[in-house]
Amino acid sequence: MRRIYFDHAATTKVDPEVKKAMLPYLGDKFGNPSSIFYKEGQDAHKAIDESREKVAEFLNAKVEEIIFTSGGTESDNLALKGIFEANKNKGNHIIVSSVEHHAILHSCQYLEKYHGAKVTYLPVDKCGIVAIEDLKKAITTKTILVSIMYVNNEVGTIEPIAEIGKLLKNLNQKRENRIYFHTDAVQGAGYLDCDLQKLGVDALSMSAHKIYGPKGVGVLYLRKGIPFVPQAQGGGQEGGKRAGTENVAGIVGLAKAIELIKQNKKETGRIENLRNKLVEGILKTVPDAIFTGSKIGPNRLISSASFCFKNVEGESLLMSLDQAGIASSSGSACTSGSLDPSHVLIAMGLKPEVAHGSLRLTLGKENTENEVDYFLKVLPGIVKRLRTISPF
Repeated sequence: MRRIYFDHAATTKVDPEVKKAMLPYLGDKFGNPSSIFYKEGQDAHKAIDESREKVAEFLNAKVEEIIFTSGGTESDNLALKGIFEANKNKGNHIIVSSVEHHAILHSCQYLEKYHGAKVTYLPVDKCGIVAIEDLKKAITTKTILVSIMYVNNEVGTIEPIAEIGKLLKNLNQKRENRIYFHTDAVQGAGYLDCDLQKLGVDALSMSAHKIYGPKGVGVLYLRKGIPFVPQAQGGGQEGGKRAGTENVAGIVGLAKAIELIKQNKKETGRIENLRNKLVEGILKTVPDAIFTGSKIGPNRLISSASFCFKNVEGESLLMSLDQAGIASSSGSACTSGSLDPSHVLIAMGLKPEVAHGSLRLTLGKENTENEVDYFLKVLPGIVKRLRTISPF
């Protein structure tokens, strides 16, 4: 049986062109980029410089504002901890949404416990969207950092990042202490406009493996001049902001994946049509299916569909789909081992017993209409069977 992969929010398959670009740096071009006095090191250093230029062009940023990391989680940690520690003499208040990725939420909990941070966790509406008015009310004279994700990793809801950026820009013109703005763009980079000048953010996180690049490499954009405390010491790599020998092959692969985003956008209309067919089919054929997140439209990522099924246990649903040859998830891959209901769905107002029956389907460029048809054929029977044995 051919496997069907509907979990692109968890990770994506490395594009063949990305793999091809990486291979030389896994073989003959093995030099350390910090060893700049001989050719092998110079070649590696040049590869990183060229990759940094490609990332900066994509984000409409300066090359010196691009920091290569091990992925989205490290980028989120670096942004929050590095900015907070450098500015805590001016204030100790951070504002985030209640539906952030755990890389943000756990970083906030760490700063609360060990560095005296005060964190406001903004509520969201039933679609998972932060209200601008709630953000305004939460800001105090002690506020130094706001972090709101671009796209929610579980339900695909798009947050009003550019609008928040404009709000904070206007407020900063009247404030003595600047409020810095970070966004986790890990899920949005492959589909949404990441022009930093339009978004109005001071820091942004990305990850290669969500955009058909390799695992273990990511980006933190940090606006030039922002006070920042590095979180790793030991070398002067990445402009002194992230010590450690760079992952040259990974960085080259990341840059190639970013180059391919424009090419992949030719597929966006087809992917959106498949997603729409998936949503319409599930709502039509499965009784008591709840479509979670923002409705289909401008506030939802085109590749994302998420549901809750009443009287269905999520883990059993995923295992049954796997037996039918379909890979899917119940939410964030980083918390797939947890027995707790999704914090995102709870924040959106769903009851725990309903949230336990969640299903996330995220499509990619290799998915086909035949795969969607097959999924719609097998899902109703699986849900019906699980409901007959449900303890709910």
